[in-house]
Amino acid sequence: MLFFVPSSIGSLLRCFVTSLLRCFVASVCRCLSRVSCVWLHLDLLDWRLEVGESLLVVAVRERETLWIGAEMGDDPLDRDARIKLSIGTKYRGTADGQFALPLGLAFDHHRGLLFLADNFNHRVQVFSRDDGSASFVSKFGEHGNQPGQFQYPYGIAIDHDHDRILITDRANDRVQSWSLSEQSFLSCVGQFGSRDLEFNKPQGIAIDKHHRRIIIADSENNRLVFLSSIDLSFLFSVGGQQGFQPGEFWYPSGVAIDHDRHRIIVTDSQNHRVKVLSLIDGSFLFLFGSYGNQPGQLLLPHGVCVDNQGRIIVADQINRRLEAFTHEGHHISTVECGIDTPWGVAFDEHRGLIAFSAGNRVHVIGANQWLADTEFTWRPDRHHRAPSRIKRTVMTMTMIRSLVDDSAMSMLPNELLFEIFSFL
Repeated sequence: MLFFVPSSIGSLLRCFVTSLLRCFVASVCRCLSRVSCVWLHLDLLDWRLEVGESLLVVAVRERETLWIGAEMGDDPLDRDARIKLSIGTKYRGTADGQFALPLGLAFDHHRGLLFLADNFNHRVQVFSRDDGSASFVSKFGEHGNQPGQFQYPYGIAIDHDHDRILITDRANDRVQSWSLSEQSFLSCVGQFGSRDLEFNKPQGIAIDKHHRRIIIADSENNRLVFLSSIDLSFLFSVGGQQGFQPGEFWYPSGVAIDHDRHRIIVTDSQNHRVKVLSLIDGSFLFLFGSYGNQPGQLLLPHGVCVDNQGRIIVADQINRRLEAFTHEGHHISTVECGIDTPWGVAFDEHRGLIAFSAGNRVHVIGANQWLADTEFTWRPDRHHRAPSRIKRTVMTMTMIRSLVDDSAMSMLPNELLFEIFSFL
């Protein structure tokens, strides 16, 4: 039997249920002594409660996100020797260099800058990466729905060809364009809806340099939207129907491009998996991941990036970890985030660094330190015919680089060293 509720009554009912959920979660927080943080995603449909040893999460489709807060406990990220630097504080803040749920990240390789979407502060912050530290450079944006204002910015992409930054303005259902060199507002495109140039909670965004396109995860429309990077006009979309089939999505969140293999990598969040699509037309290729907390399994994956070896790094949100996969989707390794929930992740191809947001901080880890067995290593089978003098030279360089991880030489893959020495 169906019941039809007037919109005014429905709004009152939604507010009432939301208030009850808030009171319930707040009461549980007071009772739990080791709670680290509480995220409340409110919807009248499809919500799930998970209580762990040190974390309470109410995970549903995101109509509203409420940070309640709690006590911080032991954080393995503070003890992880692979972390090169951390930005922000454990507790949320509004000052320069502080965050309230940092989400999307993007490296400007030309200027050596890191851009961060400071979600609850409705702004973007910019940092320069120095040796062993990160310096605050600037910020832009403020809360609102006018051009140049944000409501919960989410994803960031750098478009060097057009000297601009593209940002998904999630709650305003649009994409904003800002000057990269001047950090000034340029334009915005989109409005609420499901037709061409309309969005419903856009999140991840990526630049397809080969085909001059912008790819956006239109999350609540369960599709990917392709725009022209020339004039931001609508090209086409894939998906659009919520489901479990290979060609369907259930809340796509993160988008990354594997340019070497001409593929799109998408985190299909509510299906707890990662999809790999053709960069040419968005057609389905394969998927990996499944619901669970074992290595290679996922629980609400969000951010994703691809490193210079084609490995896929996923922010496994509810499992509170980063997971690395081969380009074929086979699990490699994990970084535990402890009490913090990871959201965004980005790769700096010039320095071999991985930046990821977790809790109210952003951490930077060396890809070579985390994935040492598969990152910048020598493959003897590829160079068995190389002259013995070159082999000895590269082996010596490898020994030196293993002792000085932060040197510029440590970022050079051995494959490149062979090519360099072959011309000497």
